[in-house]
Amino acid sequence: MMRHTLPLALTVMLSLSALQSQAGPAGPFAGMAGSWLGAGSLTMANGTQERLRCRADYHVGVSGSKMGLGLRCASDSYNFSLVGDVASDGRAVYGSWSETTRNVSGTVSGRVSGDRIQMVARGDRFSASLSLVTHGNRQSVAI
Repeated sequence: MMRHTLPLALTVMLSLSALQSQAGPAGPFAGMAGSWLGAGSLTMANGTQERLRCRADYHVGVSGSKMGLGLRCASDSYNFSLVGDVASDGRAVYGSWSETTRNVSGTVSGRVSGDRIQMVARGDRFSASLSLVTHGNRQSVAI
């Protein structure tokens, strides 16, 4: 049972910058390796918007086709901590995730297209669309 009520609609827009860049594999996750910090906005179902700060840590496998991720975000009244493992065959993305502050989990699936990764995260009670675009040391995330 969850202790916190989740908003009916949640929109997160982030712009992250790399703290460290790691050269290496050419797989779809290679450009994401390292730690990222950024800010964005959180829009609740009632239209209220808050500033959001996030830190993402991406641990990319040697081939660049597997990645462990950790994402922690907080606003004045809301926070979440997401961890997951994803893999790709170069076109499809698949894996699992869990949100540790609310003890929920699920699966993720999607597609890779150039520098863009489009995914859908599914849990028992919801689904969310995610879009990640990485350009050099900048990343844009929309949930």
